[in-house]
Amino acid sequence: MKLLRVGPVGSERPALLDQDGTLRDLSGLITDVDGAVLADDSVLSRVRAAAESGELPVLDAEGLRIGAPVGRIGKIVGIGLNYFGHAAEIGAEPPAEPILFLKAADTAGGPDDTVLIPRGSVKTDWEAELGVVIGSTARYLDSAEQGLAHVGGYLLVNDVSEREFQIERGGTWDKGKNCETFTPLGPWLVTADEIPDPQVLDVKLWVNGELKQDGNTADQIFPVGEVVRYLSRFMTLYPGDVIVTGTPAGVAMGQPEPKPYLRAGDVVELEIEGLGRQRQEFKGA
Repeated sequence: MKLLRVGPVGSERPALLDQDGTLRDLSGLITDVDGAVLADDSVLSRVRAAAESGELPVLDAEGLRIGAPVGRIGKIVGIGLNYFGHAAEIGAEPPAEPILFLKAADTAGGPDDTVLIPRGSVKTDWEAELGVVIGSTARYLDSAEQGLAHVGGYLLVNDVSEREFQIERGGTWDKGKNCETFTPLGPWLVTADEIPDPQVLDVKLWVNGELKQDGNTADQIFPVGEVVRYLSRFMTLYPGDVIVTGTPAGVAMGQPEPKPYLRAGDVVELEIEGLGRQRQEFKGA
């Protein structure tokens, strides 16, 4: 299933995109698309049955904002340098263990919402990524297979990053990852049953119409199941938590000088096969 949240910021309602591409209202069945829904097989079964019946009310998609497809996010966990190609382009050795950082849940936004370039920023960068949404509580998992079994769904993410803040200002990466609007999600959350193998997905990103990233999740150093297993040894993962699994080669930081960092007025578009497409205009904060 493709689950969405639509409407004004802070007033999103749950929705579903059916097999015919028709937007359907789920607010008569559930109050939100969140961890509680993803963790409850009986609720998901009712939603699936209602979708198959064709009786869910149709929503007029014209002019309707699409929000982040998962609500009440507890935490967003990022994985750094998780593609061989990306590590190579910035001259880094592939890490021996996953590199972790946290993004605040309040950085999440809709797929087409405006992204704000922070005041004083000169190195705002793009990162198209596969996002993983946890579907059942994961702690101290023993295998990558168990990791995959705890995935509730997948979504498209732009892990926007300010490289000067991240690398040159001391401390952890978090300074460059947590600016407002820096985590566009969606347009929809695809339940895990529709993505049998998350390691075969094409990942693409364009800036002002020019293709910048053209990768595949097969290039990940640590695949999705292993990432979930690994994280569960350091923190408890709860339903609705989001893991941002790294970006392929093609970011601005990896380009020759002068590096084409984002400026106000730039338009970024990205997509992952099966997970939809995003489009953001960048403006000054």
